[in-house]
Amino acid sequence: MSEMDDLKAGMEAYEAGVDKALSKFSERKKEFTTGSKSPVKRLYTPLDDGNRQYTQEIGFPGEYPYTRGVQNTMYRGRFWTMRQYAGFSTAEESNKRYKYLLAQGTTGLSVAFDLPTQIGYDSDHPLSQGEVGKVGVAIDSLADMEILFDGIPLDKVSTSMTINAPASVLLAMYIAVAEKQGVPAAKLEGTIQNDILKEYVARGTYIFPPEPSMRLITDIFAYCSTDVPNWNTISISGYHIREAGSTASQEVAFTIADGIAYVDAAVKAGLDVDAFAPRLSFFFNAHNDLFEEVAKFRAARRVWAKVMKERFGAKSPKSLSLRFHTQTGGSTLTAQQPDNNIVRVAIQALAAVLGGTQSLHTNSRDEALALPTEDSVRIALRTQQIIAYESGATETIDPLAGSYYVESLTDRIQNEAEAYIRTIDDMGGAVKAIERGYVQQEIQDAAYAYQMDIESGDRVVVGMNKFQIEEAPPKGLLRVDPIIGAQQTAKLHDLRANRDNERVQKTLADVKIAAEGSGNLMPPILEAVKAYATLGEICDVMRGVFGEYQQKVIL
Repeated sequence: MSEMDDLKAGMEAYEAGVDKALSKFSERKKEFTTGSKSPVKRLYTPLDDGNRQYTQEIGFPGEYPYTRGVQNTMYRGRFWTMRQYAGFSTAEESNKRYKYLLAQGTTGLSVAFDLPTQIGYDSDHPLSQGEVGKVGVAIDSLADMEILFDGIPLDKVSTSMTINAPASVLLAMYIAVAEKQGVPAAKLEGTIQNDILKEYVARGTYIFPPEPSMRLITDIFAYCSTDVPNWNTISISGYHIREAGSTASQEVAFTIADGIAYVDAAVKAGLDVDAFAPRLSFFFNAHNDLFEEVAKFRAARRVWAKVMKERFGAKSPKSLSLRFHTQTGGSTLTAQQPDNNIVRVAIQALAAVLGGTQSLHTNSRDEALALPTEDSVRIALRTQQIIAYESGATETIDPLAGSYYVESLTDRIQNEAEAYIRTIDDMGGAVKAIERGYVQQEIQDAAYAYQMDIESGDRVVVGMNKFQIEEAPPKGLLRVDPIIGAQQTAKLHDLRANRDNERVQKTLADVKIAAEGSGNLMPPILEAVKAYATLGEICDVMRGVFGEYQQKVIL
């Protein structure tokens, strides 16, 4: 009898023993599932391995298919970048927060912009009223960006910017600030999110229709490949897809399908895949199901490596490597008993580390109530530092590899993601699938099922639908003063009165000419930014040429 036969016989005896025990003691619930509602077996063994080929399906860190990580030393070489997403009110206030975070040990900055900035409006636009500085910092011009990074040497810090539709304008501002500091663009390191497809699907801060939006993205790819070579030109984002309610497998599938669309667009624009693909990066969510999240990250690396090698013929190992930033799950945080969120964030951050993230933001305990206070931000950062220095999770690479459960979950997420990608391919790609409403509908269905589980009590959220307590109203929350809008408007009026408006109009005319033609838009946008043309003025020129996107309603 073979070892596997022995194992099968042993499993049968074990199951019989469990059945006998359950005649006296019932299990906690009728069925056990992951956070994404996939069935979880009672026990995983080598019988679940499916004759796995180690070198082909798992391999070594830093080697294809990158299941175990994209660097061969991982955290034994250096820790992930500890970013804390921050930005609120004015550039002056956000600059103070950045300096506080750097003093506390943050190793990378991550800029949150307010809603007017995200959709290309100046602070004095009628649609900006009541939103200036609320969910991020208000940036209207290069003058604001200069204040935002005052005293922060841009050749010494890596900066991530969560900006999408007007990403080219904000990147140009960052480059211009660096030049004023004497830092050449070639030395800049960081990331712009620059992922418009997920905006159409899950987030909503779009401006232009898909075709010109894709052009802006590929223009950034081309420009940065020669002028800003160390910059990550896009952060293809599953985070917001998951926040909108997707499952883990959908997060991987829809994110990578978007990535395929960006690579395809760049190749069709004449770019060599190995010239731009090494600077592509990803952005994923970390939810509460520890093992499913670890498996998700491992599966995502494997799927992307396969796509880049087999579909696009990429040769560079860096083109095949899925590097990603992680943020803990904002949608998992509760306003009830907010200190419980510290524990949730710790579990989610551990999942990101065990899954091999390159960069991590940990949410703060009070973010379901307001923008985080300094105390809350410090605890969130300390969570990362305790995992890094005290937990032992960083001492060996991919420590959960070989777990029958984790490897089975990794395979399942890969298979489910690839099935979704084939469906999207059959529709003509991610853009067509989004235009048809397919991706949105899949996410909506998953979100509805998730919410129904909470409301029925099948899914327990501690402190919210179980283990409630009487609580006093929260105190000490951070609130943005509504006077900020008036202050930003006054700054804009001063700027327009004192700049060289003839030069501004000339540079805006050059942006219009470039938008109407086929040349790269980054150089004229950079010149307009240097002339202190505002974000709204530059985006309005492009609105006039490209039009604005109108979202279809998916019911």
